[in-house]
Amino acid sequence: MVSDTLLAVENLTTVFDVRPTPVVAVNDVSFEIRKGETLGLVGESGSGKSVTAFSLIRLVQSPGRVAGGKVIFQGRDLLATSEPEMRHVRGAGIGFVFQEPMAALNPVMRVGAHIAEALIVHGLASKSDARARAVELLRAVLITDPEKRVDDYPHQLSGGMRQRVMMAVALACKPPLVIADEPTTALDVTVQAQILDLLRDMKREFDLSLLLITHDLGVIAETADRVAVMYAGRIVEQGTVREIFHDPMHPYTRGLLASIPGGGAGSRLKAIDGTVPNLASLPPGCSFAPRCPARMAVCDTAFPPVTAIDREHTVRCYLHTSPDPGARIPEPAGTAR
Repeated sequence: MVSDTLLAVENLTTVFDVRPTPVVAVNDVSFEIRKGETLGLVGESGSGKSVTAFSLIRLVQSPGRVAGGKVIFQGRDLLATSEPEMRHVRGAGIGFVFQEPMAALNPVMRVGAHIAEALIVHGLASKSDARARAVELLRAVLITDPEKRVDDYPHQLSGGMRQRVMMAVALACKPPLVIADEPTTALDVTVQAQILDLLRDMKREFDLSLLLITHDLGVIAETADRVAVMYAGRIVEQGTVREIFHDPMHPYTRGLLASIPGGGAGSRLKAIDGTVPNLASLPPGCSFAPRCPARMAVCDTAFPPVTAIDREHTVRCYLHTSPDPGARIPEPAGTAR
């Protein structure tokens, strides 16, 4: 772990104890977030991105449980931290912007009360000062007429404004890390762009580190410094945005990039064959093997180990490693980058 690492996740595993077979939703996941950077966690729906986020702050609901690993935040393991201490970490240490603000905001609380509550709980404002601070935060996230909107209920605001309120709540205690879980999914394109611009502005103004969870590679390209690509509960490739977009190593990453619209008018969109596997019945070996155009016999034997392409770029794929020391597995035709 380098000295500027804010969060280091090591071999995180989260299991849902359901019948007849427990489901491993997050499997041996490792990554780090450095001070001042944005890490994009990307993958299809059902890949385990949101479960990873909730595991970090220990909000996985039963029958789910974090079964192993470490989450080192500012030098201490959050998985070994008491629940009272975790209540301080949530909000003051790690802010969270939820995917659907209408579900996250209490419908019978005014939006200003949501912000004030975060400040009061963490001892950062008295009841008399909290309202004024809530107005300042609403103004910071570009809510128009914040003195009036502070007394609105969530249903009185548009989707974009509710997401801004969620950002104000997440930023209220000036945490060093914010997790944004699909913050633009339910918004129209114009509002998405505004929220992304606001995230970048807030990151710079508040000197934040950001874990940005999304299935949208366009969002990653605009916002992130580094990328972790997730598939069926595992991270299959990590690297800088430039490395992932210009020199992807994993066939799944290549498929995601190839599926981005951008061809000529009338051209067919490219899709990855098959569907994301059921986590309760994953195939043996590499979970992407049934959909992979470069599938080899070894892919069905065991999940590939991590291979370092360079200092920043890692991949879990037998195209770039070999189970037999000294042997080399040639890259099949049709997978040239």
